[in-house]
Order: sequence, then C-alpha cells, then structure tokens
Amino acid sequence: MNKDRCKPKDCNYLCMRVCPVNKTGGECIVIGEEDRKPVISEKLCTGCGICVSKCPYGAITIINLPEALERPVHQYGVNGFRLFNLPTPRKGVVGIVGCNGIGKTTALKILSGELTPNLGGIAGWPDILERFKGSELQTYLEKLSRSEIKAVYKPQYVEGIPKVAKGAVKDVLERMDERGGLRGIVEKLDLKNSLEKDVSQLSGGELQRIALAATIAREADIYLIDEPSSYLDVKERLNTARAIHELKDKYVIVVEHDLVVMDYLSEYVHVIFGQTGAYGIISNIMSVRAGINEYLGGFLKSENMRFREEIKFEVRPPGGRKSRKALVGYPMLAKNYGRFSLRVEAGEICTPEVLGILGPNATGKTTFVKMLAGAEKPDNTDVDLKVKVSYKPQYIKPSDKRVSELGLKPETVERFRISHLMESRLVELSGGELQKVAIAECLSKEADVYMLDEPSAYLDVEERLNLAKYLHKFGFENKASIMVVDHDILLIDYLSDELLVFEGEGGKTGMASRPLSMRDGMNRFLAQMNITFRRDADTKRPRANKQGSQKDNEQRAKGEYYYYAD
Repeated sequence: MNKDRCKPKDCNYLCMRVCPVNKTGGECIVIGEEDRKPVISEKLCTGCGICVSKCPYGAITIINLPEALERPVHQYGVNGFRLFNLPTPRKGVVGIVGCNGIGKTTALKILSGELTPNLGGIAGWPDILERFKGSELQTYLEKLSRSEIKAVYKPQYVEGIPKVAKGAVKDVLERMDERGGLRGIVEKLDLKNSLEKDVSQLSGGELQRIALAATIAREADIYLIDEPSSYLDVKERLNTARAIHELKDKYVIVVEHDLVVMDYLSEYVHVIFGQTGAYGIISNIMSVRAGINEYLGGFLKSENMRFREEIKFEVRPPGGRKSRKALVGYPMLAKNYGRFSLRVEAGEICTPEVLGILGPNATGKTTFVKMLAGAEKPDNTDVDLKVKVSYKPQYIKPSDKRVSELGLKPETVERFRISHLMESRLVELSGGELQKVAIAECLSKEADVYMLDEPSAYLDVEERLNLAKYLHKFGFENKASIMVVDHDILLIDYLSDELLVFEGEGGKTGMASRPLSMRDGMNRFLAQMNITFRRDADTKRPRANKQGSQKDNEQRAKGEYYYYAD
C-alpha cells in the first residue's frame, strides 16, 4: 500500500467497498487506527486484484512472492515496502543499479548504521547476525553492530545543501577536510572558481561537486554515494568518477543511473530488481561488466531470474540518411549576450530522425534549441522554420494546474505510467514525476519537430531506457523529427540517428557543428572530452576505456575515440 498515493477521503474507501472478502462479511481491508488509511490483511487477501484495478490513484499492489523470499531483510510496517538481501561491501567500488523506489536508499541506510534491519518484524542484532552467518556480510555487520564502522553518506538530492551549510564554499570544505587532501580534491573536481562563492549562490552542478568533495574529504570506513552525476556534464561526470575511484582502498558503495559512469568507476555491481514502491531484491555481487550486461539483458544468470525484456544496442553504419528525408534547413545562427557568444553552423533537420545534442555545460545547447523553437531570437537572422515545434525546456516551472488539464494523449499517459497522477497538481509532483509529465505533454502536441532539453534529469535508468525506446518508436510512427539534449552518453547513443556537437568554454563561448553521423559526431565529442570509448562485445553498449589502458592508447593512436570492438 503506497500511503502517499492513497486518498480515502476522495474515493470514500473504494477498495473496502469492492473487496469480495469484505462483501461476504470478512475484514480483509480495514481502516487503520493511526492514519485512517486502508490496511490489507495479507492472510485474508485472495489476490483477486479487484482493489488494484479499481483504485483511482494506483496505491495498491498485490504480488505473490516465491517461498524463498517470504522473510525480508527489512519491511516498512504492515503492507509496507520490503527489501530482500543486502549489498556486499568490498574493498573497492561496488555499484548498485536499478530503478527508483526499489530499495537502494534503504540498503545504504542499513549499511551506514542509520537503519537497523527488522527482518520483516521485530529483530535484534543477534537475529540479524544469525541470518547472515557464513556470508561475506557477516564480518561487516558484526562491526556495524558494535558501532565500529564509520560511514559517510552523500545524499541523492543536493538542492537542500544551502539550508544546512552556510558561508563560503572554501570555509565549508575546510571544516570537512579530515584526510588532508582537500587541495587535490578541489583540482580533480574543478572547483577552484567556486571556492570564494557563498553556498547559497551555487548552481546545481556546483552543489553536486561540493557535496562530493565534502564526502570524500572526510575520514571513514565506508563511503555511500547516492547519484553523484546529477546536474553534471560528461566531462564533470568522468572527473567525479575518477575522484571516487581513488577511494578504492576503502569500502565504497555508489548508486548511479548513468551506466557509463557506473561502468567507469566500479569494480563490482549489484542489480536490484522488483516493483517500485512494493519490494526490491538485491542480486548476488558480480563483476561490473557482467552485472551491467545482465541488467541490460533483463536476466540474472546466478538467480535464474528474468525481470525485464532485453535492451539491445545497435551500431549504425555511416550513410544511414538514405532512409530519411529532409524536413527543414536552418541558417548559420549567432547569438551574443556580452559575456557569452554562440555560433552554430548551418544544418538540416531530417524526418523521421532522432538528433542527439552533446556538449559541455554552459556552451549554448539550450540557447540553440530555444532559437529553433522561436523562444529566442538570433542576432544575425530571423528564424522561421515554417514547421510546428513542440518544446520541453530544461527547467520545468510547475503551475497549480492539475495533470488532467494538460491534454495528454492516452498513449503517453500509459507509456510513462502517470495515470495515478492525473488528479494531482503539478506543484505537488516530485522531480521525476514532473519530468515524465512534461515529456508526455511535449509529445502529446501535434508538431513536426519535438525538442526535449535534458529529459533524463530525475529519471532512473529504467525510465531513461524506456524513454529512449519510445522516442524512436514515436518519431518513426509520427514521421517526426526529435531533438534531444542530454549528458547521458548511453541514452544519446541508444536513441540517436545523428549527432550535433557543441564545443567551447563554459559561460564564455559556444560553437556547434552541423548534424554529423554517429561515428563522426562521437569521435569529435570524445576527443574534446579526452576519453575513448569501445563497444561491449555482447551488448554493443558504449564503455569508457580506463585512461592509459592498452585499448585507450590503441584508439588514440588511430584517432578512433569511438566505435571500436572489444
């Protein structure tokens, strides 16, 4: 039962009224004494699913679990979320990959000692240690039970940092410097220009890097790092990955939705699967390559468990434009704001096509999209594409409207699983919910060109891959052009037919290429980022080479930063 979604005052306890057991005089669903919300008896429930289908807010989930999973590691009360198994801390970086609302944060809280597992009921440390006796976790949990583990946690959401950290960035970080390596951390995370700023003046990307710097500057036995790449461009993501990887002599657990970053910084990985808001199962520990490949394949070999259909990548050969036709061309564009100037080569938009847009932060990607959409006027020419444009901005300002008032198409509501949000107001939605609603609204409009600026923000890895699959299908079926600005290389690689690459110095100058083939575009972009990528032999997904490795040196010598077989 998702208590946040449940609104019994609005539906007048519809689940209780339609329950067959209740209708025959039983008490399968009753009103809870504390919050006056429904409580379902798991013993009396027949699993008919009527309450699930009738609940207007999608608050109820009924799942039959295998007998081996009857007793969870932790459960949040009656009808509450259950977590099965725990990640295994090892010296080095252990990644956790899986969708939101499936127990990753709960697992981190348990490993940090903030939350004591209850084994689905009431349990003390002797019961917990007996449960994990003989496993790799036993020694770690014994130390945790004696308070011999010092944990440092970087939270998922960094927006709240200015509420708790006051003053200049330099002063805040110096207070956290327990290891004496602050100067090196500042250089690695490129924070030199942020040190004199007040914390209240920082951008989202700066807050993320400050939070990470404060975390790894402290002395601890285990570092728990939740989503370190949000708000960061590709170069900044790889810098943070390198900084985290230098902690490999300690226990490090990282939750990350960018699979390229996860692959680059981790030695091991756990896959967590199940159902959002209902239960999560943490897989056995695997090498990072095997773990991510099995996650994309949707099948865990050691558990003999299929949890999703396979996600396949394809290598698009040069010359793929033959299957597409030109929709509209745009002239060379120039824009000068005084401190920042942008120049974009003339180009052509084709249909059906997904055009990926890559580049560092603050080099003009959003300005370019706004100029094409008509929201910003270039200095050198008038832009009238004479096509209908639907635009999803980077930053979404929620209004007091209800989702049902946005005119969303039923297909997009179903695809993005937002039917339970229809009567909610936009200002009430979480970041991920608001992002999905904004994408659905953009795609629900009749248009020739759909422009989405950073659609992966706040979305988990499953939602990103579902979005990528749907955008390809949507563009083909509607004979539309789709332009996507994003920093997730795996997402851009998966969905793009061509690339438009931005270069320049953030906040000062920006230059954009014409649309390029995937090979030419990625080579140009990755050379700028000073990193090489190869393709995994099994899944064909892009993988970042470790700097100075044999493959990295081979590819640099050939000038092939991308499209290189394992």
